[in-house]
Amino acid sequence: MRTISMRRSVLATVGLAVVGGLALTGCESGDEASPAQPAASAPGSAPATSGAPSGAPTGDSAAPAGAPGTAKPGQVFKIGEAAEIPYDYGDFKGSRLALTVTAIEQGTAADLEGLNLGDKANGKVPYYIRFTVKNIGTTDMSYASVGHVKGLLGDGSEAQSLAVIGRFEKCKQESMPKGFANGQSQTSCAIALAPSAQTKVAGAQYAGNPYNAANRSEAIAWK
Repeated sequence: MRTISMRRSVLATVGLAVVGGLALTGCESGDEASPAQPAASAPGSAPATSGAPSGAPTGDSAAPAGAPGTAKPGQVFKIGEAAEIPYDYGDFKGSRLALTVTAIEQGTAADLEGLNLGDKANGKVPYYIRFTVKNIGTTDMSYASVGHVKGLLGDGSEAQSLAVIGRFEKCKQESMPKGFANGQSQTSCAIALAPSAQTKVAGAQYAGNPYNAANRSEAIAWK
């Protein structure tokens, strides 16, 4: 009886370790072409490192995974680590993607010239959140648009997003190509605006369904 009891205790401990490993939280900051170190930690883990935005989401705001392996809106990306996200709307219901933020690069205010933003661009500095998406579901996602990423400022608040209608070489936001089926990957980019040169976009988070009006707070520019 004692051997059986000990064996059950060991199995229970292993099970807890596996479940704890499913949460994907954390934050990265990055200067141009140089990703920084992880900033925020998963709930219940060690405190964030000194490289974290001072107000980076923690606790409930840095949401744990929903279904096993699935990111939850508000979850912070750790650079280089894939987060599984559902793409469950439009013609692509039931689709799943693995999204990996690869870098956060600082642009210049001059990058915004020619985008017809007017006063909306005054003093703002663009940051380019670069990421890859991989189709890990069974649905052909040809021509799907992926806009699930938002930027976070150094204090943990949300940066303004910018969507460019047309081709913008600094940050290509192209839809998925024809034949984007299981196993196919594509690079993409999202633009986040820092309100001044004294602030920076220091992290990225999963925004949830980008077609939900509650999740859209972006400026739109025509190129």
